[in-house]
Amino acid sequence: MNNQKWLSLNFFAFFFTWGVFLPYWTGWLTNEKGLSVSAASIILGAGMVARAVSTFLFFPLLTRILSLGKLMQLLAFASVIIMALYIPANSYVLLFAITFLFNMVYPNILPGMESGATVLMQTERIHYGKSRSYGSLGYTIALLIVGGATALWQEGAILWVMLAGLIFMAVTLSATSPAQLQIKPQRKSLDSKQAARQLLKSKSFMTLLLVATLLQGAHAAYYNFGFLYLQDTGVSSFYIGFILNIAILFEILFFAKADHVFRNWTVSSMFLLAGAGSTLRWILVFLFPSVWVFILSQALHALSFGVAHFAFIQYISQKLAPSQMPAAQGMYAAFAMSLSVALLTIPGGFLYEISPGLSFLGMVSFSVPAIMVVLATRKKFRY
Repeated sequence: MNNQKWLSLNFFAFFFTWGVFLPYWTGWLTNEKGLSVSAASIILGAGMVARAVSTFLFFPLLTRILSLGKLMQLLAFASVIIMALYIPANSYVLLFAITFLFNMVYPNILPGMESGATVLMQTERIHYGKSRSYGSLGYTIALLIVGGATALWQEGAILWVMLAGLIFMAVTLSATSPAQLQIKPQRKSLDSKQAARQLLKSKSFMTLLLVATLLQGAHAAYYNFGFLYLQDTGVSSFYIGFILNIAILFEILFFAKADHVFRNWTVSSMFLLAGAGSTLRWILVFLFPSVWVFILSQALHALSFGVAHFAFIQYISQKLAPSQMPAAQGMYAAFAMSLSVALLTIPGGFLYEISPGLSFLGMVSFSVPAIMVVLATRKKFRY
């Protein structure tokens, strides 16, 4: 298996599980475990804080001990074991503890995979967008399977689909990884603490990280309450999977063509496009509370998520040294993909109970400042 195919397969496997955990876990906790939306939001918010701490502190540390290939294998098998603990759990305390522990382990696979991708981009000239589009395909298939499974067996099926997906991912990561990802860390190389310090002192990198954090955090309501929103508007579980998939279909199209379409774009221009698309998306959902407008807004996922993610990956692959990439990916996973979402998940849950539309409108509190930061700094840092 060549490196491009290996990366594509494992992006597919990881994002299949992401496509179950991210949009459906709030629904599983509320429907299957009987929690209120606000109670589930507290559990998920705490889990995202755990995810942020883990990916920021532990992931770079683990990359000093293990190769990226071996690290991802171990994390995958540990995730299967922890997920199985949900089967007998019924109390709030147990659900909180398992979710916290799971988020300390499972999300670290993502920065591992993204770090591996950036290494292969530099050494093998692989096409990031091409392989990442397979990740979006995995996410799409997960949504379809969960939609069909919940229609047949109710929300209890979500856990079993997630567990099966994790086992599949553990198997795919057990395949021989590219030679570049099997290299054990060298003691003489720049360690994670030094790399992190360099990045923290870099005003340009921290500005880019802030923008990415704001733009990705603005998806908190969509990730955590999109499933419930569609349920509350009367959409059956079977069709919810199809509706959520529309966003991913546009994401697939974007990543498949991103390397070509955006090859001459600056990172700042991509961020501005992402910010504008994000702001428009959430305002539409708030102003027009209907299934059809929600479906229409799904097309903007290619901008709000896809362009923002691609811009950040392009920046670190072009501007950072290989020794800095694990720390950069850890920070991105911690702040942009975890902590920022956590910050808006808990208040978003309370806003949702007041009015579902308010939860989505609240996301503009992150997307608009992102635009302002880019406009204020793009000339200074020339990104």
